[in-house]
Amino acid sequence: MPLSEQEQRLLDEMERHLLKNDADVVTAPSGDRALSYRNLVYGALLLLVGIGGLIAAVASGGQIGPVWSIVIGVVAFLAMLGGAMLAFTPVRRDPGAAPRSANRTPRSRDASFMDRMNDRWDRRQEER
Repeated sequence: MPLSEQEQRLLDEMERHLLKNDADVVTAPSGDRALSYRNLVYGALLLLVGIGGLIAAVASGGQIGPVWSIVIGVVAFLAMLGGAMLAFTPVRRDPGAAPRSANRTPRSRDASFMDRMNDRWDRRQEER
C-alpha cells in the first residue's frame, strides 16, 4: 500500500530532521563490529575468578601476610577489569565472510528492528 502525500511529506521531513540533527547516528558504522558470545562467556568467567580472588584476599588478610593480601587483591582486581573489558569490547566481523543466507530476508527474530523496518520500506517501494 503506497503512502499518501501527507505521509510522504511527513516522512521526508523526518528524514531531513534526522540528517540535520543526528548526523552521527545516521553515519555510524552499520554492523561491522559486534559482541562475541565467546568473549562474553570468557569475560564473565574471568570476572567471577577475579571476584573470588578479591574475596579470598580480603578473607585471608592477616594469615598470609599483608603484602601477599595486597598482591592477590590487585591481581584479582586486574582480572575483574580484564574480564569486563573482554566481555564488552566488540570484535570486528570478518568482511570476507559470506552472509548466512544471501537470498532470503531475515526472519523477525534474527533481524533487528531497523532491519525489519528497512525490509518493509523496500517491499513498499517495490509495490509502486
